Amino acid sequence: MAGEILDNRGRGEAGWSWPSIHPEGRKFGLITAAASLVCALLAWETLAWPLAFLTIGVLAFFRDPKRVVPQGNNVVVAPADGLVTLITQVAPPPELQMDDGLDSRGMGAEPLTRVSIFMSVFDVHINRSPIAGTVRRVVYIPGKFVNADLDKASDDNERQHFLVERQDGVQIGFTQIAGLIARRIVPFVKPGDILGAGQRVGLIRFGSRVDIYLPAGTEPKVLKGQKTIAGETVIAEIGNAPLLEGIRQ
Repeated sequence: MAGEILDNRGRGEAGWSWPSIHPEGRKFGLITAAASLVCALLAWETLAWPLAFLTIGVLAFFRDPKRVVPQGNNVVVAPADGLVTLITQVAPPPELQMDDGLDSRGMGAEPLTRVSIFMSVFDVHINRSPIAGTVRRVVYIPGKFVNADLDKASDDNERQHFLVERQDGVQIGFTQIAGLIARRIVPFVKPGDILGAGQRVGLIRFGSRVDIYLPAGTEPKVLKGQKTIAGETVIAEIGNAPLLEGIRQ
C-alpha cells in the first residue's frame, strides 16, 4: 500500500485530522439526517433532536481513520479495534482447517493460539489484515446473534472467515463474528487478492468481535484486558512466544 513513511526516529509528519466516513455508512447517515430534517420542518422536535443525535452516532460508528501500520517481516498487527477478551488454545474453524482441493492448503486441526477482540459500538468497525499476503479463503457462515463477548460466539454466530498466506507460506486465519445487534458482515476482499499489512478487509455493523489464529510457535504480545487499534497494535511476532504478565491498576 502506498502511503507516507513515518519512523521511530522522527521521520514524517504527524497530526490529527477528522476521520472519513466509510461509504457503507453514508447512506445510513443520510437517511437519519433526512428524517431529522423532515421532523424539524414539521415542528416535531421530540423526534427531530433524537434523530439528529442518531445521525451523529451513525456517522461516528462508520468512521474510517487512517492508521500508521508498523512494518516488519514477522509483525502481526491487530485486525480490529477493541478489547482483548479471550486468549486461548483451540483448533482453527473447520472451514480453515482442510485443503480446499484447489490451490489453498488449510491450517490443520492442531490447536493454535486464538486472540479474541471485542468491538463495542464505540469502536471503529473497519477490520484490517494482520499480515501482508494473498487472500486464500473467504468463507461466510450464517448463524445466530448471541453476545459476541461469549466464547461460544465463535461457533454459533454469523461469521466470516479469512485465510491470508505470506509468500513464505506462513498463514494466519481470522474471523469476523456478528454480535447481539450486528446484522451484516461486509467483506472488501475476495480470494486471490494481494493485501498489505493493515489493509482494510471488511466491516461488521453495530457491535461484534474478531478472532485471530496465530501460527504455531507464536504467542501474543497483548494481554487480556488490553485495548487494540486495528492496523497499529502489534499483537504478535511470528516465531516469538514470550510469556508476558500484566497488572490491572
